[in-house]
Amino acid sequence: QVQLVESGGGLVDAGDSLRRYCAGSGRTVDALGWFCQAPGKEREIVVGISWSGKSVYYGDSVKGRCTISRVIAKNTVYIKMSSLKHEDTAVYYCAATTTTKYGSTWYRDRSQYDYWGQGTQVTVSS
Repeated sequence: QVQLVESGGGLVDAGDSLRRYCAGSGRTVDALGWFCQAPGKEREIVVGISWSGKSVYYGDSVKGRCTISRVIAKNTVYIKMSSLKHEDTAVYYCAATTTTKYGSTWYRDRSQYDYWGQGTQVTVSS
């Protein structure tokens, strides 16, 4: 089993940056991803990273505005989203998989993840 704990979201202004983390415990994960789900929309990938750090995948909506890193000793992944837009308003979920995968396109497939965090709301005021 893997337990995932996400840092809180909250209310931010458009144009601001937001740094968050996802801390894992339990089994060693192979990769972690962040997803977002806006009201009435599908849950979609924000960014994913392999635990080795060799593979990173950015969703189209955040390319150029998002960075991800991990601290292995803390089992924690950090993301920073910059130039936030009102359209970034969503519930954000951390997800993990313990199964080794290859390539990068799988990151955007929700079914490839075995464990999910509780989700936290991020609201960007326009």
